[in-house]
Amino acid sequence: MLIVTAKIPRRKLAFGAAVAALACCCALVLNLTRTDFWAVSASTEPDPTGVKSNEDRVDYLRAFGWEVNSEPLATQELLIPEEMDESYDEYLTLQSEQGFDLTKYAGKRVKRYTYEVTNYPTGEQGVQANLLLYKNTVIGGEVLSPQLDGFLHGLTMP
Repeated sequence: MLIVTAKIPRRKLAFGAAVAALACCCALVLNLTRTDFWAVSASTEPDPTGVKSNEDRVDYLRAFGWEVNSEPLATQELLIPEEMDESYDEYLTLQSEQGFDLTKYAGKRVKRYTYEVTNYPTGEQGVQANLLLYKNTVIGGEVLSPQLDGFLHGLTMP
């Protein structure tokens, strides 16, 4: 058995401990700022696929912060036009800003589910949330006030 003894001044020992602590902090920061960490935390948008049931639709809206009545006010089958003129430009822009591309569904039959929003930030009553679904995928949506001077915006809370 070999035993080695060394005498280290306190100043050098404190400096070495500080360097070791700094190295641990740097390693921790580098580990937290890895790309996959930010990719997971940045993806707060709900997954638009696999939305099969009414409960799934309500949960999808809740993921955006909306509380809605559990049953839809209306369910409609719509046909997305094959060719969209300029009257659709504003709506298509609203949808594309949310990551939805309705032009991919031109000529397809989709369903629109309308829910009453119960927690709109201004307290306004009668606010509605629409979801457009093709098969089991949300392909569009908006929140609106059906009032004459109402509003229309994306699914994220204002």
